Amino acid sequence: MSQAVSDHRAAAPHSLNLAVMTVSDSRTMETDTSGALIVALAEGAGHRVLDRVIVPDEPERMTPWLRACAARRELHAVLVTGGTGISPRDQTHETITALLTKPLPGYGELFRMLSYAQIGPACLLSRAVGGLIGELVVLVMPGSRAAVELAMNQIILPELPHIVREARKRPGPKGA
Repeated sequence: MSQAVSDHRAAAPHSLNLAVMTVSDSRTMETDTSGALIVALAEGAGHRVLDRVIVPDEPERMTPWLRACAARRELHAVLVTGGTGISPRDQTHETITALLTKPLPGYGELFRMLSYAQIGPACLLSRAVGGLIGELVVLVMPGSRAAVELAMNQIILPELPHIVREARKRPGPKGA
C-alpha cells in the first residue's frame, strides 16, 4: 500500500454511523442471517448501526427509505444485502443505480473478482454495486452469508472509513 493511501486511511474516521437494509420478500428480523452478520461485523469493527430494515425488492419501497437515509447528515453509509441477482424479481441494482450521484464501479468489480476465487464464473450473476447518494455511501452485496462475509471483511470494513472521508471532504481553494 502506498504512503498516500496509508495517510488517507489514518486520517479517516474510525467509527461510523451505519444503516443496514436487507432486500427480501421472505426474511424477517429473526431469519435475516445476512443482515445480522453485517451488523455483527460492523459493530465488531467499532461502527454503530443506527437503523436496520427489511424491505421487499420493490423500487417504491427502497427508494423513499434510501432518500431519507441520504438526508440524515449523521449517517455515513448504508450497507445493503440482497436483490443483486438477475431474476425478474431482482430490482435492487436498478433502483440503487438510479439514485447514485457518484457510482463507484470498482466496488462491484472488486467484489466479483474476489468472489470468482470462491464460486468461479457464477460470480457473473452478482450485480453488486456501490456509490454515493450525495455524501452517503451505499454499498450493495448479494444476500448470501458467504457473499456478505467476503464483501465486509475484504472490501467494506478495510476501506469504508476512507471512502466516507473522501465523500465528505470539503473542496479547498482553487489551485491548492
